[in-house]
Amino acid sequence: MRALVYDVFGERPVPREVPDPTPPPHGVVLRVTATGVCRSDWHAWRGHDPEVRVPHVGGHELAGVVAEVGAHVRRVRVGERVTVPFVCACGGCPACVVGDQQVCARQTQPGFTHWGSFAEYVVIHHADVNVVPIPDDLDDAAAAILGCRFGTAYRAVLRQGQVAVGDWVAVHGCGGVGLAAVMIAAAAGARVVAVDVSAPALRLARELGAEEVVDASLAGTIPAEDPDAVAQIVRDLTGGGARVSLDCLGSPRTCAASVLSVRRRGRHVQVGLLSRAEVPMDRVVAYEVELVGSHGLQAHEYPGMLAMVESGRLRPDRLVQRRIQLDDIPDVLAAMDTGASPSPGMTVAVLS
Repeated sequence: MRALVYDVFGERPVPREVPDPTPPPHGVVLRVTATGVCRSDWHAWRGHDPEVRVPHVGGHELAGVVAEVGAHVRRVRVGERVTVPFVCACGGCPACVVGDQQVCARQTQPGFTHWGSFAEYVVIHHADVNVVPIPDDLDDAAAAILGCRFGTAYRAVLRQGQVAVGDWVAVHGCGGVGLAAVMIAAAAGARVVAVDVSAPALRLARELGAEEVVDASLAGTIPAEDPDAVAQIVRDLTGGGARVSLDCLGSPRTCAASVLSVRRRGRHVQVGLLSRAEVPMDRVVAYEVELVGSHGLQAHEYPGMLAMVESGRLRPDRLVQRRIQLDDIPDVLAAMDTGASPSPGMTVAVLS
């Protein structure tokens, strides 16, 4: 098969012919039809993830067609169009047994623990637990983003955030996950404040349902946006603070701004990944703010999300703002070195 391989972290991935994968006994091989290009892929390529070993093929957000099944697979059939959560669960550990596959102790992740979807074929382990059929009328690019950024936002907003009709919700960081969170919160009947430093991202956030937007670059000292200045604007717009605030970027500033945006006895959801931050714990204590993490979405939660997609309440296709080819992925990864983005929304490579 053809795949984008890098032998050294940070060196440009190159197209290469590599052996076709074979399915493990409980797994499948998918023919990749579309794969998103996410900042997590950039972290893997840059060597920031200790699980990644070179030579490596990135890519973790995907849709595909089942090409081969392992000997012990019972539920999945060759020819099915599917997606998978980026957290592929084992199905048997204590977390999986109670339905918490998103924090599986023995999880695998294509593009991290093994070669991923920047290729014509990819292996998915424990297929009966992880593979999710997708509706016929959902196109490949929209289906691919359900595997990570859209699914992650769905759980963060509706499960961890427990957003309800009429809630004020603040979304800090309007990249792919953040814009999906805006759409999902608005679809749930919430009133959304979107926060970012990009005018195009904020314009798209309004189109997706944000009632208010905040340009964080104008709220403090550029470029070091003041978290409390940003949060004060959010508190003013929401009449005292959001009931739920999400950091969808994952930086010390956005984490602090999100916590400071929360009303008394509200909830902060940390969605964006960061290793450490100075959380304003005095505010957490004084306001009794609840701090919650959010990591992916279990496969068994996908039917509820897909029902909202099929009804038209959620439109993941509107988030796919750029469609590229497999060979364009290295350029997109390189652009992330400077934080540059050719457009708001999500970039997806379409292979079929």
